[in-house]
Amino acid sequence: MHAGQADAKHRPLDEIDRRIINRLQDGMPVCDEPYRVIAGELGIGETELLHRLQSMLDDKTLTRFGPMFHAERLGGGLALAAMRVPEAEFERVSTQVNQLPEIAHNYQRAHEFNMWFVIATEQLDEVDTVVQRIESLTGFPVYNMPKIEEYYVGLRFPV
Repeated sequence: MHAGQADAKHRPLDEIDRRIINRLQDGMPVCDEPYRVIAGELGIGETELLHRLQSMLDDKTLTRFGPMFHAERLGGGLALAAMRVPEAEFERVSTQVNQLPEIAHNYQRAHEFNMWFVIATEQLDEVDTVVQRIESLTGFPVYNMPKIEEYYVGLRFPV
């Protein structure tokens, strides 16, 4: 579950939704009208594709849809971070962490370190500033695990 989000009621996925999700996991075409191209591949209209994507985002079937950038190649910073947060404080802390624009993902885990999130900054040296801001806001230490090496896994989740 995404930290700080209540379970939403998901509408059942139909075959078109499944085809959209599976197709989008393979990337977007680089062209003037990428949604029109994908809609054509799927045999639906561009308006229907956009409507279905928005519906899946609205009902939290999809929690995020957008580009993934290599922050370091753009001069930015990227780090995986974890926190130990008492269950009674979890909602408050996740809300505080999630309000920061540098937080890309925040997930609750059944582990001693029960909150894990990604910090992405415009400048490499800003990661430490964000870590300090989170510690100041929440009152809990942040364990910063900067990326040392990147591996491409090519992970897909067919639906």
